[in-house]
Amino acid sequence: MPNLLKVLIIDDDQVDRIAIQRALRTSHLNVAFTEAEHCQEAKAILASAEFSCILLDYRLPDGNALDILQHLRMIRHQTPVIVLTGQGDEKIAVDLMKSGASDYLSKANLSPELLTKSIQGAMRIYRAEQRTEEANLQLRNSNLLLQAQNRQLEAQKQKIHLQNLQLIQASNLKSQFLASMSHELRTPMHAIMGFSQILLQGMKGDLQPQQRKMVERILDNSSHLLEMLNDLLDFSKVESGQLKLEFSEFNVAKLAIATLEELRSLADQKGLTLSTHIQLSDRKLVSDDNRLRQVIVNLLSNAIKFTEKGSVTLNLYEQSDGRVAISVQDTGIGIDPTQFEDIFDAFRQVNQTVSRKYPGTGLGLAISKSLVQMMQGEISVESQLGQGATFTVLLPRIVSEDTINYELNFTQSQETLIP
Repeated sequence: MPNLLKVLIIDDDQVDRIAIQRALRTSHLNVAFTEAEHCQEAKAILASAEFSCILLDYRLPDGNALDILQHLRMIRHQTPVIVLTGQGDEKIAVDLMKSGASDYLSKANLSPELLTKSIQGAMRIYRAEQRTEEANLQLRNSNLLLQAQNRQLEAQKQKIHLQNLQLIQASNLKSQFLASMSHELRTPMHAIMGFSQILLQGMKGDLQPQQRKMVERILDNSSHLLEMLNDLLDFSKVESGQLKLEFSEFNVAKLAIATLEELRSLADQKGLTLSTHIQLSDRKLVSDDNRLRQVIVNLLSNAIKFTEKGSVTLNLYEQSDGRVAISVQDTGIGIDPTQFEDIFDAFRQVNQTVSRKYPGTGLGLAISKSLVQMMQGEISVESQLGQGATFTVLLPRIVSEDTINYELNFTQSQETLIP
């Protein structure tokens, strides 16, 4: 949260405005308040000032919350809006969320903790949408740059044919990626967090303790959708050479077991057997433990995602050349051998449609391959359709930071964009 939270309270009831301010002042938030009593006054204030969050009463003397939300859309104002009301009408709640409200709270159940949590959740969603918009802008700028480069190369007729194909392919892959990100992140994030909060507020009836705990877990885990954006950020860092490894000595078996346990709940949900087989006489490894954990998470997550029944096994063993082998073996749908090289390319997936059965950004294996290369290792896959897959990472016992000098490339050489 920012150091100073600028909040606009739009409510015609002075008592309610005072209660809201008192509730926020008892929290850990540093808040500055601006007040408006009706729609016209609020619109005038919004025309000349920026706010971190808007707390909006549903019923106002000259309109209602839907009027304010419509005005915000018209002026392209993207401040998070939380609607406060004395009524618990589910239809009103749905209409408000569809109109752009970040949350819907009942004044009767309002508390400092609930209000603070709602504001923090709304601002997290707002920041995620900002990052997506920035990515969209960068993508548009990249496409404009590629088009300009294409025009400059028209004189070189022998080269322009191949380069045009490369530009079209890159543009299509990025467009598919952007559509996937919009489908996989923004829509479910709003739905999961918004309706989970409605359930927690009791609008569909009181929840049993166990039910409340489960819904709270749904709300908390929805934040993990933001990890998909982190993949995009990691890709950008690696591509620009800004990602650096941090080397240390660690117990690779302990790391692997801990990582597997973190994902056990995903396997349990599908009824899969998740196990580890370790055959290492020396469990010490000198490398980047955080980035190796990221690689193992990607491989295990993929194995669980593409396995409907059976098992996923994490194996650790020593190679005859002294390297440590980390393999993830599953009994899933398998991969056509003709697609082995494609699956390690950025923005590539076997099924490129938005409606595909197994969603994702298509960056996990590309990032994993680059991280393994940075650790002076190799990654490979063995598979047949319908017979599961085995991904294997081979790493040296000791990775020296001074000897690393890799140029990472997420795409095959024939898919390289115009320099």
